[in-house]
This record gives sequence, C-alpha cells and structure tokens, in this order.
Amino acid sequence: MRIGQWRGDPAIALLSPIPGAPPSRERLEEAIDEARSRGFLSVLTPALSVAEQPVFFNHGFFVHERLHLLGHALSSPLPSLSVSGLRMRRARPRDIRTVLAIDQLAFDDFWQFNMAGLLDARAATPRSRFRVAIVDNSIVGYHVTGSAGSFGYLQRLAVHPEFHGRGIGTALIGDSLDWCAKRNCVSVLVNTQESNHRALSLYRSLGFTSEPTGLAVLSRSIDGMRQ
Repeated sequence: MRIGQWRGDPAIALLSPIPGAPPSRERLEEAIDEARSRGFLSVLTPALSVAEQPVFFNHGFFVHERLHLLGHALSSPLPSLSVSGLRMRRARPRDIRTVLAIDQLAFDDFWQFNMAGLLDARAATPRSRFRVAIVDNSIVGYHVTGSAGSFGYLQRLAVHPEFHGRGIGTALIGDSLDWCAKRNCVSVLVNTQESNHRALSLYRSLGFTSEPTGLAVLSRSIDGMRQ
C-alpha cells in the first residue's frame, strides 16, 4: 500500500492499495499508524471497487463519494468526429500549467488535479498517453489514458468550459479509445461522479455502458471519526 498526500494537501493522506488486492486488516492498521506518524489528520482512498471496500469499512471508513464505473467494449464502433480547426498532439512539459488551469475549471475543488495528481494519473498504469486538444493555437482540453494488460483506462478528461458542446470531448475520447484498441485492449474503463450528468451522458452516447457495480472513495479521520 502506498501512502502519499491527497492532491498535495499535507493534512490528508492517500492510502492506495494494489488494484484488485485489498490489504489485510493488519496492513491497513500499519498504514494508518504510519500516516499518523507523518502528521496527517485524515485519510482517503482512491476509487475502490465493491470487492475492495469491506476491509476499509471494518476499520472505520465511510463513503466520501460514490462514482459511476463505465466500460467500452472496443469491438463496438469507435466514436469519430471531425471538429473544424481542432488538432491534437502529445502533451509537452510546457503545456502542464495550461492543462492544470483547464482541469481546475472543469472540476470542483475536491477532484481538481495539481501536479502530483497529474503525475499519479500518468504513473497509474505501465503505459500511458497524454494528449492535448488545440483550437486556434490554444489548448482547450486534454486526456490521460493508460493501459494495463488487456484493459484500458481513461484516467482523465477535461475540456475548457468555454468549449463545451463543440465536440472536443468526443474527439478526445475517440483518440483515447483508438490508442487502447491499437494496444489490443478488450475494454476501456472510466469513472465519473454520480453528480456529473454531462460526462455520464457523453460517455453513454459514445458506447460506454454502466458496469454492474460502481466505485467509491472512502475516508476517515486518523482517530476514526467520520469526515
């Protein structure tokens, strides 16, 4: 289990278990004790599946936020959209400040990426793709997509609010799915907040379907009181 800061906040620890392998109760207790020794006041988990959650619930964690989990079977047609004046390219180091500014406009405070969050998203899978969408020489959106084994993961998608409704998001999702298909992924997974109706509608319109169970971010204070 990795222990880090949540979005660079020195008061909140992020406890990240190995995906698909919930920690033992003893290991979880050790991780919380370690977070306490580092001066953290509370702890959060990444988005966990239903199978990963029980050990955390049994150790005083509560649901902080529930998420939809959706999958795209790459055997179905991939979305394709030509947007006038839009081009995409690999993100460069000098783009990061602009990318993070767009991210902060696209998400509420809790979900916004800082540099640490962006780096974590890129490092979450063995291979990743980080692309930006450009209109009139300005970056207007981006995506981070990863692959691990036979699955792809759309880790992040953000479009500047002034460019909503112009097909930018669809084009970025199409780029993500195409990259995963070329790497022989059988499915691409994405999660989104239950309250993010715009994103949910977009994903479903592009062939994503809801997985049988969703995900949840869990939390607790170091002393076990609910956050």
